[in-house]
Amino acid sequence: MPEILEVESYRQLADRVVGARIVRGWADAYTAKKLTSVGAWARAVKGLTVTGTDRRGKLLLLDTDGVRLGVRFGMTGVLLIDGDAGIDGLFYGPHDFRSEWVRGGLEFDDGRKLILHDPRRLGRFEIGPDLSELGPDALTLTRKQFDLVVLTRGDGPAIKARLLDQSSVAGVGNLLADEMLYRAGIDPRTPTGLLSNDQRSALYKTFTQTMRTLQRRGGSHLGDHMEGRFPGAYCPRDGAAMLSATIGGRTTYWCSKHQS
Repeated sequence: MPEILEVESYRQLADRVVGARIVRGWADAYTAKKLTSVGAWARAVKGLTVTGTDRRGKLLLLDTDGVRLGVRFGMTGVLLIDGDAGIDGLFYGPHDFRSEWVRGGLEFDDGRKLILHDPRRLGRFEIGPDLSELGPDALTLTRKQFDLVVLTRGDGPAIKARLLDQSSVAGVGNLLADEMLYRAGIDPRTPTGLLSNDQRSALYKTFTQTMRTLQRRGGSHLGDHMEGRFPGAYCPRDGAAMLSATIGGRTTYWCSKHQS
């Protein structure tokens, strides 16, 4: 967390500053980690006018009359504008605000402030972000693009790992991937190359449905399988034992019955 749905809510919030001119920017050593220096953000943004917002996967983009700006949120990053947050809280976040967790931001000529609040210090600012390593956006993924995601030579990686690969499809995080596979009834360990035609069709259907449903509910943490995401849990659908393993570097939960 946050995943694509949360970052899309941040993008919608950032629409409020379109048309405003930046008078000051600041970044700490963590948000400036991908920049040439801590002061690079302040120098790059001063005097720019925000002309629009965009997003690729989990990367928020601010278009300006100069350089394009990017914001990554890591595990617990939240975007706020004058105290208003894009979402109320994060599943893995602290659910409160502390001034020492403010990592940087922008001040505008109308007095408003955009800030990045991030307890775990994994958020980043980017200047002219490179999008070439990101796959197609998960919220607008077509069936043709999806087929390329699961197309592999040989067995290929586990389907859960492929869904998390941001170079294959941008924006799917741990909770969304588990929810899609849960709904499709697919074992997350299944090699992509061994998925049947029916499984691929079912997964694409649940991929798009999960995006729409969880966006409407308010976030990636509001999936049907969330009640079963802890050791010793039982499947909320059929009562079977939930299994757990690390797949694609992330803790994964799935049903021992309907995802077998």
